[in-house]
Amino acid sequence: MGDALAALFWREVKIARRTGGAASIGIVFFLVLATIFPFAVGPDLNLLARLGPAILWIAVLLSTLLGLDRLFQADHEDGSLDLMLTSATPLELIVLVKCAGHWLTTALPLVIVAPLFGLALAQDAAALARLTLSLLVGTPALTLIGAVGAAVTVSLRRGGLLMAVLVLPLAIPVLIFGVSAAGIGATDPVPFAAPLAILGALSLAAIAGAPFAAAAALRYAGE
Repeated sequence: MGDALAALFWREVKIARRTGGAASIGIVFFLVLATIFPFAVGPDLNLLARLGPAILWIAVLLSTLLGLDRLFQADHEDGSLDLMLTSATPLELIVLVKCAGHWLTTALPLVIVAPLFGLALAQDAAALARLTLSLLVGTPALTLIGAVGAAVTVSLRRGGLLMAVLVLPLAIPVLIFGVSAAGIGATDPVPFAAPLAILGALSLAAIAGAPFAAAAALRYAGE
């Protein structure tokens, strides 16, 4: 089972690299969003510094969801999903591995480049460190929540918009605590630790529950 899951993980990574795409498209979309906001807000550096964590978290959320509608749809179209449904490997583990591959190729690059874009939003070194840590802890939850929406809409043509409508309300708690962790002052570590711990708990809850919900949706779609 372990060899099959490892092969599936590297298959997802190779497909993402071969299609050229999820990471680069997400980063470009992230860059566009992070660039537009300063023009809309204006040149006030103090205002940009206050709004920076929220701007970057919203940009990461939308960029992460950009390619999630294809997470299972390509497998559904080429028949791979039918093989996964009849495989001896639990479908929940397959979903979790596919989410891990998507996070590695899509969300992790955003976490890496976020501090660079944070400089344009007047973020100091401490703020950039808090932002990066909060994104690293919170983006797995975004990917797994998005996977549930992708599984629900797997059999629908052009289901990306419906997936966004389903996923965005569920992602609001992650966004709230992510912005709270990234935006709290560095002088008091206790308020920073509290939202970060809740953010970690949300990611762990998503890891525990989302694969089962997505697997159930995929089984229903395969009937």
